[in-house]
Amino acid sequence: MEHAFLVALLLTDATVRVATPLVLAAFAALYSERAGVVDIGLEGKMLAGAFFAAAVASSTGNPWLGLLAAVAASVGLALVHGFACITHKGNQVVSGMAVNILVAGLAPTLAYAWFRQGGQTPLLPGEARLPQIHLPGVEALAGIPVLGPVLGPVYRELIDDANVLVWLTVLLVVATHWVFTRSRFGLRLRAVGENPAAVDTAGLSVTRLRYQAVVVTGVLTGIAGAYLSTAHGAGFVRDMTAGKGYLALAALIFGKWRPWPTLFACLLFASTDAVQVRLQGVPLPVVGVIPVQFIQMLPYVLTVLLLAGFVGRAVAPRAGGIPYVKER
Repeated sequence: MEHAFLVALLLTDATVRVATPLVLAAFAALYSERAGVVDIGLEGKMLAGAFFAAAVASSTGNPWLGLLAAVAASVGLALVHGFACITHKGNQVVSGMAVNILVAGLAPTLAYAWFRQGGQTPLLPGEARLPQIHLPGVEALAGIPVLGPVLGPVYRELIDDANVLVWLTVLLVVATHWVFTRSRFGLRLRAVGENPAAVDTAGLSVTRLRYQAVVVTGVLTGIAGAYLSTAHGAGFVRDMTAGKGYLALAALIFGKWRPWPTLFACLLFASTDAVQVRLQGVPLPVVGVIPVQFIQMLPYVLTVLLLAGFVGRAVAPRAGGIPYVKER
């Protein structure tokens, strides 16, 4: 029983760590798609954020400068996407894929040119990585009669020493729920994604609101990329996002463009990823050891199954992917 509890605790901890970039990316897409701008380029912006965060942190030894560089790079790409899709009414899917393809080739090329380590950055020392937050009280909880043996490990594994970006993500989830249900800005974003003509008639700028949404998307994807290379990892490697941008989009669709269901979908996908890591090389009853490649497929197979058969009819914002042309 104690062993099972420990395994469950470790899997939960791994799920939270793996889910953090997914939540950041999915909520980034939530802002842009609620405003009517489809963003397939999450993967590219995350990868750019991961590269520039690691490159700057490696060069300066300061992870916070790396985080700023990641956000700046991702926001720059988001503005390019916005310029193509909002200002020039371009195809939003094509623009997003162009961002992904551009960064997939550019990031390792720059890494090779700057660091000469085969398309990756040097391994980051501890002081060049984003810090964990140590919270007091582990010993006090462990000393509580009866509940101590349960509360102590839960507090130690799940709460104490969590990375600063994990806590930022928790705040983001709560803040996003408030933004889309209570704030004027969030209600306007929802309106511009459903009926931009009505928003324009009310005297609000559709272009400005959509640009604000894509900038928020850039900020959050930059933070997600920085988490991958300077918090969860210790440097940049080629294609380190490994499809997380697409998984985040799938989570957003599974969550039907709402914050809390999207969070649940991210945790579901992350738990599958955490399980597949622990299953690698472990002999199972009857079937024995499953090849690693099949186990690594689990998160993506689950994504396809959920989107194909179990989600139901997910209704996207009505103006999503449609450029707005102001009537004369």
